[in-house]
Amino acid sequence: MDAAPVVLITDTAHGPRIDAVNRAAREAGARGGMRLADARALCPHIRAVPTDPAGDRDALEKLALWGQRWGPWSTLDPPDGLLVDVTGVAHLFGGEARLLADVQAAFARRGLAARCAIAPTAGAAWALAHYGPARAVLGADENWSRPLADLPVAALRLDDDVLTVLRRLGLKRLGDLWGIGRDALVRRFRNRTSPSANPLVRLDQLLGRVPEPLLPVAAQDLPLVQRRLMEPIRHRPLLDQVMTDLAGDMVRELERRGQGVRRLELGLWRVDGMVVVRQLELAAASRDAAHLTRLFASRLDDVDAGLGIELARLRASWCEPVAMTQGDIEAAAERHGTSLAAMVDRLRVRLGDKAVSRPVLHASHVPERAQRWQPPLAPEPATQEQLRFHARPLKLLDRAEPIAVLYASPDGHPRSFRWRGQVHEVARVEGPERIAPEWWRERGAARLRDYYRVEDDAGRRYWIYRLGLAGDGRGGPPEWFLQGLGA
Repeated sequence: MDAAPVVLITDTAHGPRIDAVNRAAREAGARGGMRLADARALCPHIRAVPTDPAGDRDALEKLALWGQRWGPWSTLDPPDGLLVDVTGVAHLFGGEARLLADVQAAFARRGLAARCAIAPTAGAAWALAHYGPARAVLGADENWSRPLADLPVAALRLDDDVLTVLRRLGLKRLGDLWGIGRDALVRRFRNRTSPSANPLVRLDQLLGRVPEPLLPVAAQDLPLVQRRLMEPIRHRPLLDQVMTDLAGDMVRELERRGQGVRRLELGLWRVDGMVVVRQLELAAASRDAAHLTRLFASRLDDVDAGLGIELARLRASWCEPVAMTQGDIEAAAERHGTSLAAMVDRLRVRLGDKAVSRPVLHASHVPERAQRWQPPLAPEPATQEQLRFHARPLKLLDRAEPIAVLYASPDGHPRSFRWRGQVHEVARVEGPERIAPEWWRERGAARLRDYYRVEDDAGRRYWIYRLGLAGDGRGGPPEWFLQGLGA
């Protein structure tokens, strides 16, 4: 692959820019960060391939898991680095030097070139691996200043603009930073909080003066079953049979793990290289093969098999523990119908993932905010039952409608009002129930409400409120609204 010049590029506002080059392209003069047009001026036959950041990260994550053969945990150092904790394991390989030799040999067997180093801190290991001698080893008992002092300031993992500032100041080596004193660095970079923009923070991390939290990569073993087909299939009955077999295999795998599945991904590999993916999310954890097969049946109606499907794979990307229980066989035989979870799953498959939901109480005393919608089988949020003492009408309008109060008694009770063109004479009234604005959510000019339960002369009951008080300084005269209907 190094015989022909190849570069990886990314489209930018100033045209394609080179991210990485192979050996032939480097020998032809191409460099990372250079524009593709400039590189082609040096080498007209250079081949450009778009960069695949997602693919690079996926490959790096796989390498991180593979790298745990040398230590208990590893983490990513994008775009092309790995950090492996080898604390207390070097003796298993015959010492640090042999461990590093094993690392390079293992990478070479995979066709990869690697630079590696061992140091007491992640920052020191990164600096030595990138700018130190090959297979450098820095012990915790050694004098750190000597092997690190000659490294360039770029070994601190700083941003390019910070490196430019340091070079302009004449600080080119790590030893130069140690010589100018800590107070000078604090004054110059005190406004920079990001570690990659502050040399002092990076220097402390390098020397182990401050901790550097790292997020290890942990392998997640997801239930996965697949069927490689002897002959490519093109017809729906055969696909249904494959789906039934996959669901049975998946249920047996879930039973072995003591889990139920919440989300499934079905991949169908066609002969022409295309992949058809269908996803399914369940309302509750399940390992019922017939239920899974029934739900996927409607998702397979629009599958285009092309020249045929040669591989089918089912993966459970979301699982939850499900206890192994022995059901009552006699009761099960007498029970008919469909469980709530199965019914919800069928409705969601037919109507859409967001079409089925249920209202739940929400902690707010403003009526239109006192409920929210959530997935049908999700647990209800915690509520304070002792505070739910206010009765509410049977029906709340989606939006309160303005009404015209034709006459109000001196104490503020409405005596007659007009709503939707009809005049209602108030026969009975109860209230007010005062609801103050939620000061932590609304603007300071929000007005309070006085709610009244009223019954007109025809026996119809309404829930109306007056918005604001006369002379409260938060707007004009009070306004009246009708928000609910009673029985």
